[in-house]
This record gives sequence, structure tokens and C-alpha cells, in this order.
Amino acid sequence: MNVKLAMMASLGLLVVANAVGAQKFQPCSSCHQDLAKAFAQNPHALVAGDLENESTCVSCHGEGKAHAESGDASQIQVPRGQEGQVVCLSCHGKDEGLWQGAPGAHARGGVACASCHRIHDAQDRPLLQGSARTLCAPCHRREVSEFRKPFAHKMDRGGMECVSCHNPHGGKGKDSLKETRTGESVCVSCHVDKRGPFVFEHGTLTGSCLSCHQPHGSNNPKQLIRARVDQLCLECHTGVGNPGVGSQPPSLHDLRSPRYQNCTTCHVAIHGSASSPMFLR
Repeated sequence: MNVKLAMMASLGLLVVANAVGAQKFQPCSSCHQDLAKAFAQNPHALVAGDLENESTCVSCHGEGKAHAESGDASQIQVPRGQEGQVVCLSCHGKDEGLWQGAPGAHARGGVACASCHRIHDAQDRPLLQGSARTLCAPCHRREVSEFRKPFAHKMDRGGMECVSCHNPHGGKGKDSLKETRTGESVCVSCHVDKRGPFVFEHGTLTGSCLSCHQPHGSNNPKQLIRARVDQLCLECHTGVGNPGVGSQPPSLHDLRSPRYQNCTTCHVAIHGSASSPMFLR
């Protein structure tokens, strides 16, 4: 006998392992043998013997007497779409990471729990139908194409997935970004050397990394949004109320010269510096 099944049965957690639970589960399993077998390996089975919560087939599908007697598939509740959301959230609704706690773009777009999760036969803890990347790709084709650009996060090398940065159930802003404990950009969770604290911080460090970088992939080194660094810097340093490049005398910064087309040649500590307010080191 499977060790996991033996342990669960000995604890009385499987519905099929106790007489009272069998009255609820057995009529379903007599026809739905494959589902019952798969469900026994499913994390949902861990609570299937909790009779106080009645977390069995009846919990999601309702009473099945009419269906069992007639064999008519229309006589059993099969939660789908928004109805399915309500059924899932009756147990999972207290988790702030789910739709009830943090409504996100997926919920507003009509994505259902079953769009990504396999309720009966998945064996991993999130009950996913596949890897996070394969689930996201069919809808987010534009983002997937960005990962094929010359300079991109290496999703295909493992260690990083869509959910490394995004909360699919609901997150910060329209991009459903994960929240960090400190309120910082999710980027610095990995790029810790850019976090600081610095005595002199670049304004974008306290703003958004997306001011300069494309998070998925870019045709430009360092995943910058522009090919030329000076053009990127001049989006903010216009010289109007800003003591940056745009306000400097042409003799000092002649932007027509190739010498001044990469600001980071001199301003090397572009994210922040402990000693130079001009980010020179």
C-alpha cells in the first residue's frame, strides 16, 4: 500500500477509510473510480475526513441523490466560472493572497480557479494544471515574446517563474506585482545590490525600476527601455527645475559628442552612492 495512503488512512483522514465518511464518498466512487483514486492522492483529501466542515464531494457538488439515481449529468452541480469562484472561496476566502482578499486583474477578467487549477487529480500543493509559465503563456503572449529578446531574464534556465514577481490572485497595480514586506520594488528581492540604503539615492530607486528597465526583456543591454543611455537620462534630466545634465553648460556636456552619449561612463553609481551626490562613484 502506498505509504502516504497508509498514513492518511491510519489517521482517519480519508473519507473512504471510515464508515461515516464512506456513506458520502462511496456512492460517488462507485462510478467515478478514476476521480476517487486521484482524489485520494490530492491535498484536498487531507481534509476529506473533516465531517464538521463536510469537505467531501458534497461540499462542491451538492447532494447527488438525483444524479446517482438517474445517471443524468444535469442533476449534479458542476461549479464553473463565477459560481466556481464562490465554491472555492467558501474555504479559501480567508487567504489574503486570493481574490477575496486582494481582487486582481485575473478576477476582474473572468478567469476562474479551474482555469489554472485541477481540483480533483493534481497532487502538488497549488493543484496547478501545469507549470506556472505554461499556464500564463496562452494569455500573455506578448510578455512571453519579450523573453526571447537578446537581453532578458533567463526564464528557460530555471529558478525564476512568472510567480516570482507576480501574484496571479491579486497584487499591486494592473500588473499584479507581488507586495514586499518593506514596500520596495519586487526587483530588489533579487537585485539586492541595488537596494541600498544609499546616502545619495537616485530618484528612480524610490520610484519605479520600470522608469529605465523593461522587466521581461529588451533589445538593449541591461534591459534598458532605450538604446542610448543619454536619451534615457534626458527623459527626466531636462534642465527645467532639475540640476541634471540638461542644465549644464554645453562646454561641459556637449550632447552632440559621442563622449557624452553614455552618462554612466562618469555617473557609474547610477542607482545610488554613499559618497557622491552626482553618483560619480
